[in-house]
Amino acid sequence: MDIFVFYSLILIVLLLLIIGIIYLSYWIFKKFGNKKLGIIISRILILATVLAILVFVFDDSLFFKSDVKEYLSEQKVELKNEFKIQDNESGGLRDYYHKFELEISDSDKQRIINQIKSSENYQDEINNEFYLPELAKNRYEGDTLYANYQTDWEYKKAMFYPNGKGYTPTYRVISISKEKNELTFEELLD
Repeated sequence: MDIFVFYSLILIVLLLLIIGIIYLSYWIFKKFGNKKLGIIISRILILATVLAILVFVFDDSLFFKSDVKEYLSEQKVELKNEFKIQDNESGGLRDYYHKFELEISDSDKQRIINQIKSSENYQDEINNEFYLPELAKNRYEGDTLYANYQTDWEYKKAMFYPNGKGYTPTYRVISISKEKNELTFEELLD
């Protein structure tokens, strides 16, 4: 509960600061005899603030097929047929995550499964408790790690790479369901 109060206080301080800057932009120009310019600048700042809040709140709704293709291409996965975005969610204040689920065609599913199985680091045995970041010698510096494996329910293509000292590493997993034509992408920065 303490973390909630902390972030609530930060939000309140930011809102008061933004309101103060908007009012100050109006008041300064009004004081120097240019009230119209003060109104215009304060309205522009209000509009920019409202747009920034809307983009932050509706970030998951502003996720398109082109975004999906970009995320998947970073792991060399391409969808050639039509697909449908089933779910998309992201969030986290300290540990950012992004997850989306797609309904894909049977031919795309088979092609991606074959791509996973034919990769040189594919592990044929079923492994339900594999976590790629545990293999990293140093979480903040080093090479990108790749893993291709299967669980009881899915085929997985995982990638882990450090982003440098002081930055959280990135862990991405693409999962293909064995039973359904479903692809799940998960990204975790922790």
